[in-house]
Amino acid sequence: MQSKTIVYKNEMNEKTMRFLERFVKRVRGNPPGVCPIAVQLSFLQSARSQTCGKCVPCRDGLEQVERMMSLIVEGKADMHVFEDMVSLCHIIEDTADCAIGYEAARTVLESVELFKDEYMSHIRDHRCQPGVGQKVPCISYCPAHVDIPNYIALIGEHRYADAINCIRLDNPFPTACAFICEHPCEEKCRRDILDSPVNIRGLKKFAVDQISADKVKVPECNVATGKKVAVTGGGPSGLTAAYYLSLMGHKVTVFEERDRLGGMLRFGIPNYRLPKDRLDQDINAILSTGNIEVRYNTRIPDDISMEELNDSFDAIYISIGAQAGRNVNVAGADANGVYSAVDMLSEIGRGNIPDYTGKRVVVVGGGNVAMDASRSAIRCRASEVTIVYRRRQVDMPALASEVQGAIEEGVELLTLNAPGRIITDEDNNVSGFEITPQIISEYFNGKPTVREAENEEKRIIPCDVVLVAIGQDIVSGPFAEYDVHPRRKNFEIEPTTRLPHYEKIFAGGDCVFGPATVIKAIGAGKVAAVNIDEYLGYHHKILGVPDYPKPKENDRTRIGRVHLTDRSARERRNDFEAVENGMTYAEAMQECRKCLRCDHFGCGVVEGGRV
Repeated sequence: MQSKTIVYKNEMNEKTMRFLERFVKRVRGNPPGVCPIAVQLSFLQSARSQTCGKCVPCRDGLEQVERMMSLIVEGKADMHVFEDMVSLCHIIEDTADCAIGYEAARTVLESVELFKDEYMSHIRDHRCQPGVGQKVPCISYCPAHVDIPNYIALIGEHRYADAINCIRLDNPFPTACAFICEHPCEEKCRRDILDSPVNIRGLKKFAVDQISADKVKVPECNVATGKKVAVTGGGPSGLTAAYYLSLMGHKVTVFEERDRLGGMLRFGIPNYRLPKDRLDQDINAILSTGNIEVRYNTRIPDDISMEELNDSFDAIYISIGAQAGRNVNVAGADANGVYSAVDMLSEIGRGNIPDYTGKRVVVVGGGNVAMDASRSAIRCRASEVTIVYRRRQVDMPALASEVQGAIEEGVELLTLNAPGRIITDEDNNVSGFEITPQIISEYFNGKPTVREAENEEKRIIPCDVVLVAIGQDIVSGPFAEYDVHPRRKNFEIEPTTRLPHYEKIFAGGDCVFGPATVIKAIGAGKVAAVNIDEYLGYHHKILGVPDYPKPKENDRTRIGRVHLTDRSARERRNDFEAVENGMTYAEAMQECRKCLRCDHFGCGVVEGGRV
């Protein structure tokens, strides 16, 4: 009898795990804009189909909750139905025997908390809130809203130049994003419900590997408007705005304080991740529009004041980014050998490679900058490189592929250790780094916190160099009068990306929302360009939309995901050459066939040319 009970429990655990796995995949496959209550109802129906029927709360309770939620979705419920549903979910959560019951009830309660306004709209107004509607997941989750299904279809037709121009309708950095985009689009790919997400970034890389982006002619510019726009900062956001404003027919002048364009793409991301000759292909294409002038080595307000820009231009876009590193607030932070990881990467971007031969390096942080700094230190011939991070490896904000790459190249991870003081010798040179052990603790805002471990001694890591990678700052001092948030040093903007109280000054990118991803900065530049165009009195459309292939019936055969491979770690750790290999032709065509064409089958037709 005991052995049967054990088998039964194991079967229930496996059943629960399979359901939860499908549940998570369905959550990932629903983009913003879909009615959250309708989505919740479908999840509830899936949960009810998994119940074993042995406990009353799960067997009968979930059926009643489903009935009441159906009334809410149909706009036929009142507040009594809503309150009864919430009360019943609390009972099921407390009394169900297994995770299928109590997790289903808990997700309903979470949806009530998260989408209270949507529930009230269904009850009071008998309809969804305005703006709710079906969207294509990959397009919706791309900050630039690139038409992903169509450019995948173009790659599948071997029309690589057209695929690049399809991407350029919303993102003028197809090559840079092919190398370093964090691909949020893949997180919501509905193919994941079937097997695994399409390797969207890998396909983009395949396209730009077939034909150089600067060999693909950019669209024709609209008729010249005679309007002049100043862009302060030649990073991804500023160059994106300049590109679209140029295509709209406006004259754009980019003011860049350095001697080369690219911002953090050039001076923050190492060459082994983004080769600078490949970045130049995107920048050359942007400048080829013909309406963009660049003034290098021009700092505001030292070389030109905002007042002068205001007098000389019809609109101004501030896109100064977040290019300053933050200091760690511990004793010894002013010692010789303590550097900002951002500054170290910036120097490498300029071609000034530090010599760490025989030195022991500690990197503080767990984001992509920390991974870039640690992997660069390996290439600078450091004898040892150790990353100190106060949470777990799974909690690191860095891409998992970057963490894995660092480990393969010989970087040691010391997780669940908080940074302490920096130990120095009599000459104030770094000699060690003190760490305090942590343990994982309660959840807060959806993430587990950490606290200091009891009865565990602090440790000292012998080291010669400390690289601090705990965040980036915005150098907004020269713009202090223009509604800059005093604490976060970022710009406060209106929904139109305009600065409050300043009619023709706009801002976007990292200087507004803080350090983020490249694709988010690109999306901000695109939005700003549209808003500036509207402010100037126009409503331009970008010319030259490709002729898209007719959608084919999707292939639902279960196929494994093609992962991009890297060069051997023992080889790549010795140079700054690109580490990532591309797809073969056969691999790319197979990934193209995996696209389910959600833009035509199930989600409605998406029209091209959205700028």
